[in-house]
Amino acid sequence: MTKASIITIGDELLIGQVIDTNSAWIAQQMNKIGIKIIRRIAVGDDWDEIWTALDEESTHADIVFITGGLGPTADDITKPLLCKYFDGKMIINKHALENVTTLFEKVFNRPITERNLKQAEVPDTCEVLVNTRGTAPGMWFEKNGKIFISMPGVPTEMKGLMEDKVIPTLIKKITLPYITHRTLVTFGIGESMLADLLEEFETKLPNQIKLAYLPNFGMVRLRLSVIENNQEEAKELIDRLFSELSIIVKEFLVIMEDAPMEKALASLLIQKKQTVCTAESCTGGYISHILTSIPGSSVYFKGSVIAYSNESKVNLLGVHKETINQNGAVSEAVVKEMVKGAIEKFGTDYAIAVSGIMGPDGGTIEKPVGTVWIAVGNRKKIFTTELKVRFDRQKNIQVTAVNALNTLRIFIQNEL
Repeated sequence: MTKASIITIGDELLIGQVIDTNSAWIAQQMNKIGIKIIRRIAVGDDWDEIWTALDEESTHADIVFITGGLGPTADDITKPLLCKYFDGKMIINKHALENVTTLFEKVFNRPITERNLKQAEVPDTCEVLVNTRGTAPGMWFEKNGKIFISMPGVPTEMKGLMEDKVIPTLIKKITLPYITHRTLVTFGIGESMLADLLEEFETKLPNQIKLAYLPNFGMVRLRLSVIENNQEEAKELIDRLFSELSIIVKEFLVIMEDAPMEKALASLLIQKKQTVCTAESCTGGYISHILTSIPGSSVYFKGSVIAYSNESKVNLLGVHKETINQNGAVSEAVVKEMVKGAIEKFGTDYAIAVSGIMGPDGGTIEKPVGTVWIAVGNRKKIFTTELKVRFDRQKNIQVTAVNALNTLRIFIQNEL
């Protein structure tokens, strides 16, 4: 199997000022076409470090992807370094020059400077990959049977080069295996318990099939991957094993695809041609945010009340003052009334309501930080559950949201 490494360049990556999303995206794309990423490394804007990284990664990999360090400023040293590394000399590439000139004259609508024109300079030992989304061209080098591909660090520019130039060329140049994945999502069972449940299934898997456990916010994605030379055989094998896997975990199964909880709930609502709204206190609109992140969500999502204060719970949702005074805002009684008030306000079939203490302050002995009440229901019935989350504020909000969506999902499934 063809192996690849990724080198990302920039001091900003090492000090945490910029998060490296390029490596993750490149790895995902290579995985789709059957190229295995074996190493990822980040280095600063340092000549010796970059040179050493090129030497080391080319001993392990057939392809080395490089992103960053191609800008017009003094700290962008990748291009002159690559020129020396591949024994070249700098020349003006006419295609890169045309691209830079066009961008400044027709897109940026501002004068081009000498510094900008230098972006069209490249080593004569590379094949130029014209970057129509920016001024820095990509560069394709080959040395000792290894491929080196240098691209800008700006994610949109890197992605454009990968999609338009790099991936199509790799597919033409290299004989690649067929690789495919099938993923399902579980909820309500931990990774270790799943591993116990699937021990016999996993032991019997053929060598070309791998099972991965991917936990996140109470959910565990189970991904089956197959690498085969024969596409039809691979598809038949993975479909059969994926069916077996889904039967084993059916008690905890959320959705038979690699999709978030909101997609699973959306599918149910669309299937039933019914609608939902939310009444959010502690999550501050996060539940409605992730529900509306799905295109077309207006079909089933009708609105939200962010009732963060007691006054807004009373004035906007019709929660009784006496209910809050007697039980506290974080209580089963309050979230029940929030559900009723939300359904009344929006006229939906279902509603989700949450109230809790996300931290880091605000807890008491009776109701410590992480105490959350969730209610879901319709005009006839309301179901409630209490959570005890234990993370930082942001993760507490995210875990609460996922649990709230799952609670409504189960409520609707039980109706079905």
